[in-house]
Amino acid sequence: MCGIVGVYNFASAPRDERPLVERARDAMIHRGPDDAGMFQSEDRRVALGHRRLSIIDVSAAGRQPMSNEDGTVWITFNGEIYNHERLRPALEEGGHRFRSRTDTEAIVHLYEERGPDCVLEIEGMFAFGLWDGARRRLLLARDRLGKKPLYYAELGGRLLFASEIKALLEFPEIVRDIDQQALNLFLTFSNVPAPRTLFAGIRKLPPAHWLTCDENGRISITRYWSPLDASWPATVSEQEAVNQVRRLLQDSVRKRLMSDVPVGCFLSGGVDSSSNVALMSRLMDRPLTTFSVGFTGFGEAENFHDLPYARRVAKRFGCDHHEIMVTAEQCRDHLPVLVEQQDEPIGDPACLPMHFVSQGTHERGFKVVLVGEGSDEVFGGYDDMASIVDTSYRRWRVVNLLPRIVRWGLHRALRLLRAPPGRIDVVRRSIDGEPLYWGLDVVFWDTEKEALLRPEARAQMGESAGAVVGRYHDDLLAAHPDADVMQKMSYVELSNRLPELLLMRVDKISMAHSLEARAPFLDHRLSAYALSLPQRLKIRDGQTKAVLKRAVEPFLPREVITRRKQGFRVPLPEWLAGELAPWAEHVLDTSPIRKRGFFDHSFIDGMWRAHRSRAADHSFDLWCLLNLAVWYERWIDGRAA
Repeated sequence: MCGIVGVYNFASAPRDERPLVERARDAMIHRGPDDAGMFQSEDRRVALGHRRLSIIDVSAAGRQPMSNEDGTVWITFNGEIYNHERLRPALEEGGHRFRSRTDTEAIVHLYEERGPDCVLEIEGMFAFGLWDGARRRLLLARDRLGKKPLYYAELGGRLLFASEIKALLEFPEIVRDIDQQALNLFLTFSNVPAPRTLFAGIRKLPPAHWLTCDENGRISITRYWSPLDASWPATVSEQEAVNQVRRLLQDSVRKRLMSDVPVGCFLSGGVDSSSNVALMSRLMDRPLTTFSVGFTGFGEAENFHDLPYARRVAKRFGCDHHEIMVTAEQCRDHLPVLVEQQDEPIGDPACLPMHFVSQGTHERGFKVVLVGEGSDEVFGGYDDMASIVDTSYRRWRVVNLLPRIVRWGLHRALRLLRAPPGRIDVVRRSIDGEPLYWGLDVVFWDTEKEALLRPEARAQMGESAGAVVGRYHDDLLAAHPDADVMQKMSYVELSNRLPELLLMRVDKISMAHSLEARAPFLDHRLSAYALSLPQRLKIRDGQTKAVLKRAVEPFLPREVITRRKQGFRVPLPEWLAGELAPWAEHVLDTSPIRKRGFFDHSFIDGMWRAHRSRAADHSFDLWCLLNLAVWYERWIDGRAA
């Protein structure tokens, strides 16, 4: 796992790019503290930089950027390719000579054989930049489900790319400003959907896409895979699904133990992380080291944090278990640190425990952990999903049967009665022909943004969040017109929240501590298969993840299977109504983003009053605004730079 950066100067005067590329590369030293490398072409048109976290073939033979035998192909690579050893014999038979045991070198030779289609044969998580000197072509690629980020910017006849935005900001040509259309989307999703970022002029390559740029500056972006590509079974028995899920998960965990350094595991005591622990323990010849996080001041009797459940699982499987405890003051003090790590604000409070558990894992000498992300989205693991399947979609169908004029009247009545914003917006979505489901944890519905944003700001916000989600639904229904409610929700999650919030959170925060996080549930075959299964196998009588729980029954204690999902919880409602409230209000009141005139601050003040009086829980909304304010001061206003 590494940090990559590069420049393709296809139009402006050639120059020595190495000083700038080295500076950008070393802005990501946390992603690769073990080694650094640089390649610049003889004509000074291309420069590639690399920071290395040594995990496979930790010798100097694994140094990057790496080339083929004659130096016509060069790559800077971030990620892990789990099937590289299976690819190697055929490549050697084809005449390719390997100088290392790395997975990176397999990509180079596979590209020589198949060009950009090489990504179709590799399994794992990856982002890379590859220079093809013979064709004068730069290739950028991001893995199928978006586990590794890849950013780029085109300006002044040059294409720049990097693993993190902070590396691109080292190039003086990039002007720091906020993308107002991206701001609109952030206020809905607490993340920015690809291809936008919150930085004007900087884009991120979407998952399962590659980008090519030729010597004339022609940029082409191609989608090479989708979880919708495979045909979905017309009928599937529960036992058949259970067997296939079990087989795919076991194979996925086995592949993700590939490492020349020790591998640990994050453990919450829930089904997903406990399944990782159970399967890893079967495959390892030493006790597995596990890590959990909790919050001081919240006892086990309050059923708040994961620690008692994690302890039981760790004891059951004989793990070397470690717990990291976090205070409210630490969370307050580390918000600027999170903003520094993330580049873009991620309005998910779970970033806080992720930061501290990653820090604690690194301090104990680990470079690799397995994590449980990616299960809930495709197996229906959230209580809200069960509620939507059982109740919300039935009500949605009733609302859509009403004449449009009646819906208008209902919408007006709900506003006058000051009904909950989500309920008001359901009717608005029906009137405007937008999908019901936009994703979990929507921050501000469009109805709320009418009050949050000043009129002149709303006029600059561009495409609505509803239009973005509408495209996800259109893609799904074009491929699978009979998709059920659970499949619709899962595909929306796979398209945005999973890659651009959950996985971005995992990547940025773990790598800030030089820690590689691997997600067995995000093996692309397992994700695509789970998506294809009908909702009757996932949500049954209000129970979530039914088929997965049956698949892992042979490995786990029953109390883990039956435990209600808790999630990566943070005591934010209590903190923002109590000990952190004065600090948080001061941050928003004094933030330089106020000068931009985006927000009606009387609306924000009203949220504070309601939250502190406990008349309503606005902790998630306020946390997103806090992240945005601190991000703006650090990266745009520049006073803390």
